[in-house]
Amino acid sequence: MYEHLTYEFILQRMLDRVPDTIDKREGSLIYNALAPSAAELAQAYIVLGINDNLAFADTSTGEELSRITAEDGVNRAPATTSRRKGTFTGNAGALIDIPIGSRFSIENVTFVATSKISTGVFEMTCEQSGSNGNKQFGALLPIVYINGLETAALGEVLIPGEDEEDDETLRARYYAFVNEPPFGGNVSDYKEKVNEIDGIGGVKVYPTWNGGGTVKCTIIASDWSQPTTSLISAAQMIIDPVGHSGKGMGTAPIGHTVSIVGVQNTIINFVSVLTLKAGVTVGQVQAPITNAISNYLLELRQDWAEQDQTVVRVAMIDAAILTIAGVVDVSGTKLNGTAANVTMAVDRIPVVGTVTLSG
Repeated sequence: MYEHLTYEFILQRMLDRVPDTIDKREGSLIYNALAPSAAELAQAYIVLGINDNLAFADTSTGEELSRITAEDGVNRAPATTSRRKGTFTGNAGALIDIPIGSRFSIENVTFVATSKISTGVFEMTCEQSGSNGNKQFGALLPIVYINGLETAALGEVLIPGEDEEDDETLRARYYAFVNEPPFGGNVSDYKEKVNEIDGIGGVKVYPTWNGGGTVKCTIIASDWSQPTTSLISAAQMIIDPVGHSGKGMGTAPIGHTVSIVGVQNTIINFVSVLTLKAGVTVGQVQAPITNAISNYLLELRQDWAEQDQTVVRVAMIDAAILTIAGVVDVSGTKLNGTAANVTMAVDRIPVVGTVTLSG
């Protein structure tokens, strides 16, 4: 809005108001008097433009965007902590129990034992918020000595930790709230309630899927993977607790019987024939190509909740491979043994299997 009000434009407009009978050349008394004022006015217009953008949801960012959306009850989702499975052994590899509250570290991240799953297996909660707690696997180091403990290992992600909601996600959620108001158990209401649960990245809602009053919600974990049984059970207890279906004991309305299920993985195996630059070997491009394919499938999983059907396309795989340095051309690409796109069943997501390359 104020882009044209630059220092040069303002200064010239000010000089134009001074009679030509007075010396207005650069270095003159009038010029030197007006130039600092023009600079300050230009700076003021820059700040005014920034503040103007911060006043509206479509251009606002950061704390200002949070304040705008909060006025309509849409609050930025905070970072959450991951919950993992820890396994502990003592003499001769026998599983042993550890005290609840025991703290362990791994690569500058700390976990605390919060509940017992079974003998020697505990739920470990990350003490740092965010998705970083989902990434580490392997040996844990006890922060305080535990008698009889020989090995401690951090394993399966039970409920993924999430980073603080970013601006674009918050903005999209705000628009959805305004344009499709959630109310009384409609589809928008279920999407809002389910997506608010820690560890859930997206949901598809199927109303009357098994007769009147029944609702099925298929979820994907916030790390865009198949959700664990722990996450599914936690969501079920919040939305419509087992043993109290349809009684309104959760967030679902009275009379709604809700089933929470998780997306299922479909393994996709890839085969391609490469034409490589002179001196480049298949082994050199294997890892970059596998990573490029993995990133493409990740994008599909991230978009799963917004699509009626997910399709893994041969053309997109070829395009991803061609971005890799050293690759001149690609042909003969097959997905699960056929040279055709793979269309996912409605509640399934693609994950990388084997990537076989030749050239």
